[in-house]
Amino acid sequence: MNQQTLSALIWSVADLLRGDFKQSEYGRVILPFTILRRLDCVLAPTKGAVLNEYQKQTTAGIAYEEFVRRKS
Repeated sequence: MNQQTLSALIWSVADLLRGDFKQSEYGRVILPFTILRRLDCVLAPTKGAVLNEYQKQTTAGIAYEEFVRRKS
């Protein structure tokens, strides 16, 4: 996705929000989604390993939180 396409996508979302939110409120809506997307991108390389570890630990009946953190 090039910069022009991304910009168009962002503005189209802003246009959709225009009816429900005031322009001054956009940041409260957009910022959390931006952070979630960033976290998704950062964690993407380890997602497969985390899901595999989660499956192994839950199948074995072991608390999985610490093992999953190590994999991520």
